[in-house]
Amino acid sequence: MCVCAFGILFSLPNILPQSFLNNMPSFMPTQRVCLGLDLRGGAHLLLEVDLDCVKNDYLNQILDAARTVLRKESISYTADFPKAIAKDKDKVEFDLKDSSRVGKARGVLASIDQDFKVDIVGTHVTMTPSEEAIQRRKFDAVERSIEIVRKRVDETGTREANIQRQGDNRILLQIPGLQDPSHVKELLGRTAKMTFRLVDETAPEITDRKKAVAPAGSIYLESSESGKFIAVKKHVLVGGETLVDAGIGYDEYNRPEVSFKFNKIGAKKFGEATKENVGKRFAIVLDNEIISAPVIQTPITGGSGRITGEFSIEKARDLALLLRAGALPAPLCVIEEKTVGPDLGADSIRSGILATLLSGLFVLIFMYMWYSSFGMIANIAVVVNMILTIAGLSCLQATLTLPGIAGIALTVGMAVDANVLINERIKEYMRKGDKWVKAVESGYDLAMTSIIDTNLNTIIGMMCLYQFGTGPVKGFAITTILGTIISFFTSTTLTKYIISILIKMKRPISLPI
Repeated sequence: MCVCAFGILFSLPNILPQSFLNNMPSFMPTQRVCLGLDLRGGAHLLLEVDLDCVKNDYLNQILDAARTVLRKESISYTADFPKAIAKDKDKVEFDLKDSSRVGKARGVLASIDQDFKVDIVGTHVTMTPSEEAIQRRKFDAVERSIEIVRKRVDETGTREANIQRQGDNRILLQIPGLQDPSHVKELLGRTAKMTFRLVDETAPEITDRKKAVAPAGSIYLESSESGKFIAVKKHVLVGGETLVDAGIGYDEYNRPEVSFKFNKIGAKKFGEATKENVGKRFAIVLDNEIISAPVIQTPITGGSGRITGEFSIEKARDLALLLRAGALPAPLCVIEEKTVGPDLGADSIRSGILATLLSGLFVLIFMYMWYSSFGMIANIAVVVNMILTIAGLSCLQATLTLPGIAGIALTVGMAVDANVLINERIKEYMRKGDKWVKAVESGYDLAMTSIIDTNLNTIIGMMCLYQFGTGPVKGFAITTILGTIISFFTSTTLTKYIISILIKMKRPISLPI
């Protein structure tokens, strides 16, 4: 009875108005069943990860590492080293200047990455990654993209988003209740790759990038502050991957700014970089755009800093959100977008509830007509089963979809299967001449094996659907599994408890079955 009481308590928030729930004591349950996209309406986005960019970034990392180790060992290479990535983007190629240093170069290049094969013919160097390494990086890029998408969506305050992988390079994003996905699309469309670099003071600021060529080792990037192009060093002093937190604040003039904090590694690098470059301009680059380029006044050794600029509150909040969530490993592209209106969802809810109620009504009528009072006891178990199922969905915060409602309707019929087996067993033993007390005990005991077998097979099948199915199929599987487990309790424990109470109270001469 305690289980039934708690079930009623946890299912009540689904029928009470929100204003009443807001005034409930903190210890009272207020969680409702989460409605899926097809019931509540919302946005459906299919995103594609640019895996070619992942492979190209991998090759660029190896290229930078090769440049570093060769300089460290004083091994000269050709001037066109920055163009060393082959056109097919499957390998890195460049030439050495000194043939006498080939042996040394082979050793230091081979130590960069074990997944790269180093071939040197004459002075021509070719570094080719293994196919396994490329595929592993692509797989990891999609997995990391899913996590970052989840963080960015959660940071916007959106709840109950369904995010899952589809195929090799696609991510399905469903956000119930969201009717205008433009803001989410804007957040997801930004890679949010932040770097900290020195400004190249030898190159002038320009208004037209085509009219000037950046010095060797530098690149012109547009400044969002001035609208001009500023030359910055290609070498990254500190990467945004070391950021651990970011938030919005206000400066002494009450203008929005973004504060950030590094981890220990980033704090050390940031402190050393600012200490060695006092008096120089330090460019903060986000997605190849300079958002701020202040002069380093003093060394910043505390592991934190501020980004100031012409920010609106919304832009500052979005920037802080992107920095907290982290940079995407590759750009995302929206290849499919659908919006489901709330009216369609309301129609689905009405149709689903009507179907469930009608199916339940027919089951209740049949059970009463066929088993009399024992049928009514089974009907009580069916009603309790539905209440406990709703309570379970509310506690688990599982998303209820239209197939999920179908699963509830299915469990209404399945909930009486066990009682049919038990009642038929009882009738069988009564026809043999057994006393009704023994018939009831034997009916419950001997039907238990069949009940466990059928319920276990149902649960195994639904677990397979959940493991290999997509969102709506998973919703059907969850509600069916939950309803099956609860129906086992209500049909074997609750009904037997009610029967035992009625027998003790009325002490009938014969059973009304």
